[in-house]
Amino acid sequence: MELLTSYTLGELRERFKELGLEAYRANQVLNWLYKKFEVDFLNMTDLPKVHRELLSRHFRTHTLEPIHRATAEDSVKYLFRTQDGHIIETVLIFERDHLTLCLSSQVGCAVGCRFCATAKDGLLRNLTTGEIVDQYILVQRETPQRIRNVVFMGMGEPLANYEGVRKAVEIMVSPWGIELSKRRVSISTSGLVTQIRRMAKDPLLKGLNLAVSLNATSQHLREFLMPISKTNTLKELMQTLVELPYPSDRRIMLEYVLIKDVNDSEAQAKELAGLVAPYRRKFKVNLIPYNPDPSLPFERPPMERVYAFQDVLRSYHISTFVRLSKGLKVFGACGQLRSKRPELMVK
Repeated sequence: MELLTSYTLGELRERFKELGLEAYRANQVLNWLYKKFEVDFLNMTDLPKVHRELLSRHFRTHTLEPIHRATAEDSVKYLFRTQDGHIIETVLIFERDHLTLCLSSQVGCAVGCRFCATAKDGLLRNLTTGEIVDQYILVQRETPQRIRNVVFMGMGEPLANYEGVRKAVEIMVSPWGIELSKRRVSISTSGLVTQIRRMAKDPLLKGLNLAVSLNATSQHLREFLMPISKTNTLKELMQTLVELPYPSDRRIMLEYVLIKDVNDSEAQAKELAGLVAPYRRKFKVNLIPYNPDPSLPFERPPMERVYAFQDVLRSYHISTFVRLSKGLKVFGACGQLRSKRPELMVK
């Protein structure tokens, strides 16, 4: 059976015509799915019953199977099983005045960051467009408040699944789709230089928010923490970001995970300031105290050290924020998501 969330409106209109249906029926179906979050064709009552039965034989409205949810006061982590038996994790984050959904784009991750639990599983495969969109649909169906912010900061490197993520974004921001504002969609990357340049030229993706994981101030340390830096060097990455066309009313977010006695010293704060200060109108820095995982050897620095690091950057007039990750208690925070979590998997 075909997956409805893998189609754009244009593609679905053509497919409906092949099935002998009027093209406008595709608009009706997607209105039910993306505006009312209805996943049962039989409940789409403005379609003739014979059409609903035909669609039920040819299409599925989602493919992920919800198998577990872990709830904390600041977030809910959802575990979904794919049709081929993999586990992915999605996190709904409660902000002060809105909800943010943290989406996964791959099963596992190939980037290999030493401080990230997702990397322990390696890359199993890319998620399809439908599997990415399904995460939103299934969480929104049980969430009374509308989810208006989406961040591709879950499992995987989004820009390594470029086409799958791009098509999912098209569905999410289009008037016939979920209709999110581009300003409320963010893509986080470990710094794939070629793909960042590709994104900057893409009419669809260039309007999104961009977050880049930096995490080190020297090439040597960044290679240690993020092996991807061997081929996407710190120098090349920063040059690319400085030259990147970007909306003048927004700033590229540089994410810096602070790890105790690894990259959190005052000297390293000054080195980071040296990288960013000449272009401070283009960047803002998010300082993320490391989120511990029992499978990894690193520790979170004391908060006074985190704020001291922030003070150094602010002394250089760099826009800097400390982001205390939500979802920590349910292992749903930055760097804690896993595709293999036996203690939570439901048979």
